[in-house]
Amino acid sequence: MPEGPEIELDKLNEAIHEEMEKEGGRFLRQIALTTAVLAAFAAVAALKAGSTVNEALVLKTESTRLQAQASDQWAYYQAKGLKAAIQEASTTAWEALGKDAPPHFADKAARYTQEQGEIKKHAEELEKSRDEKSSEADILLHEHHRFADTVALFQVSIALGALAALTRNRPLWIGSLVVGLSGIALFILSFLG
Repeated sequence: MPEGPEIELDKLNEAIHEEMEKEGGRFLRQIALTTAVLAAFAAVAALKAGSTVNEALVLKTESTRLQAQASDQWAYYQAKGLKAAIQEASTTAWEALGKDAPPHFADKAARYTQEQGEIKKHAEELEKSRDEKSSEADILLHEHHRFADTVALFQVSIALGALAALTRNRPLWIGSLVVGLSGIALFILSFLG
């Protein structure tokens, strides 16, 4: 009795293996290409995140310097106020004795009061500059966080792509693409505002 049709299983297995290699190689190239594109976006987003945080730190430092200068001006303002009060107290002491105070007491008190006005104006200008620098830094920090979030999405996407390549798992690669596209969307939104 015949044993049945004889099929070359070795040749069939080899043909199937070659087809799988072709498909697998193509799939791996697709993963590599998308991962490279995502890595490029991640690099730009990381640079932007770094530059915005650096600018924000410079502005916060400038804001702190302005605050110190404003504090110095307010201390100077109070010192002038104390000097004016001393001059007025000296005048009061002379008047308590029934005598006229020397005119330079009143002159000095008036001068100190006028100087206080100028010092106050300068301190308030410094505080206004401080607030502007601090607000600008806060905006940059918010921008930094958006870019940092973008970098995180790209990193997750690249990691998923690597897992997809190792396991040759197409759904995992599609997940990588979805996360990567979310990162690209956030990246674009971060540049727009």
